[in-house]
Amino acid sequence: MRVGVIDCGTHTVRLLIADASADRNVLRDVVRTLRFVRLGQGVDATHRLHPDALARTFAALDEYSALIAAHGVDALRFLATSAVRDAENRDEFLAGVRSRLGVTPDVISGEEEARLSYRGALASYTPGAEAAAGEYPGRRLVMDIGGGSTELILGDTEEDVVAARSFDIGSVRLRERLLVDDPPTPEQVAEARRLVDATVGTFDGQVDTFIGVAGTSTSLAAMKLGLTTYDATRVDRSTLTPGEIGALTEHLLASSIASVRAEYPFLEPRRAEVICAGALICNSVANLVERPMIVRETDILDGAALALVAQR
Repeated sequence: MRVGVIDCGTHTVRLLIADASADRNVLRDVVRTLRFVRLGQGVDATHRLHPDALARTFAALDEYSALIAAHGVDALRFLATSAVRDAENRDEFLAGVRSRLGVTPDVISGEEEARLSYRGALASYTPGAEAAAGEYPGRRLVMDIGGGSTELILGDTEEDVVAARSFDIGSVRLRERLLVDDPPTPEQVAEARRLVDATVGTFDGQVDTFIGVAGTSTSLAAMKLGLTTYDATRVDRSTLTPGEIGALTEHLLASSIASVRAEYPFLEPRRAEVICAGALICNSVANLVERPMIVRETDILDGAALALVAQR
């Protein structure tokens, strides 16, 4: 069975086309790709999707439509998250998606986003690693930092979610709202840190294993590994200590976008613009849980794909 999932967030729109194993528990990637479209451009301030952001997103979806047609899927699901949840003109976006892909987007709640991210974080990614979930003992905290929101999910097993919270802070939202200079001023950093610490600090619970998914966590892992060209197989299951995350965060907050791009050539330009904000959020959570962070390449795309397979 072949399924497709599109995850349209505040910063990126991503496509996964995958084949399910016979027991429907493991996915094999056919296509996994993303485009940086910044759909959430200005949404935090205006509560509207900007025409330029819509145009960029629709152009990416035209590409994805061709890929889906070329590879063929048995089922397709489109996830819309923080930026669309917050936009007053979401109907224009929903209509544009339907006309291009023939599916109605699911504007999912922060809680569902969190649960799908948790399931995806424990999914197999590298060949022969189908039992990856067994490597994560005790109570697991999965962190998914997006452009518009951050999800924290606490669970005991692959399916048993104990608590799931979605916070309206993300790399794009924090950069646009508070970290506005390049590089941010010490005053801006201090205000952003107070906001993030106060927000994520409301999440409480025992944590034995800390897992980070999505672009901020994977980018920080690649930085620690000293990669010049991004290598997902090296990033997956790599770890960062709270101290390493803190050091990278301070460095990024003190660096201009141009210097970050020069130092870390694997970063896409739009990721480089907001990585300091994402790192600040990651640093706050790492300090809260006081555990090394295991980085996974699997995330909400994989969780949604597995759920779609289970429904067929």
